[in-house]
Amino acid sequence: MAEPTAPLRCLVVDDDSLALQIVENCVANTPFLAHVASCDNAIAAAEVLRQQPIDLLFLDVEMPLMSGLDLLRTLQDPPLVILITSSKNYAVEAFEHEVLDYVVKPISYARFLQAAQKALAAVEAHNNPATHAIESSPNTDFTFVKVDSRLVKVLFDEVRYVEALGDYVHIVTGQSKLIVYSTMRAVEEKFPASLFVRVHRSFIVNLKRVQTIEDNTIILDNKHIPIGQTYLREVFQRLNKF
Repeated sequence: MAEPTAPLRCLVVDDDSLALQIVENCVANTPFLAHVASCDNAIAAAEVLRQQPIDLLFLDVEMPLMSGLDLLRTLQDPPLVILITSSKNYAVEAFEHEVLDYVVKPISYARFLQAAQKALAAVEAHNNPATHAIESSPNTDFTFVKVDSRLVKVLFDEVRYVEALGDYVHIVTGQSKLIVYSTMRAVEEKFPASLFVRVHRSFIVNLKRVQTIEDNTIILDNKHIPIGQTYLREVFQRLNKF
């Protein structure tokens, strides 16, 4: 039986004092979340993120001086992020910044809980070793993925890397980029663990295609892919055994 996941350490950032209090109350009433700190501006939040580990960031988009999206642009290895916004127009930016979810004000607990449960599922998927060992495809050379209304054959050996983008993943080969409605967990389960390794919350790479590693960055076909701090040890272990 897997060990229960520890409460996710949360940082709440919002310059609206009422919204800040509502999110804090939601966190306090959710057993698998633990409130670590709150900030009313992104600059203070950046300092908290520098000083202590945070698993989940509840981040207001619209803030003066430095917006929530500006803060995300400064983070090399951000925690899981749930955006808090007063407008649905930020959905595209949310996906571009690979945030887990976004919650539109006024915040209801039901919608908050739905977003928080996504975070919990993401952490549990990462912590469960079984997700790294499952190879659901009966063929060791290829699999099929659904692209729009078509099933497309993907040869594992041709895949360079997989990149998460919101509810989609980009499967990049030497000839194409396939946009697939999927999760990174599903990719990990379908792609052979003997050949692929998760190096970041948003990237899976083909070990055979890794050319250079410099400053915790993988260089692969002129693409610079960051190695997340939580993945460093496993990545180097896998490279040493490959």
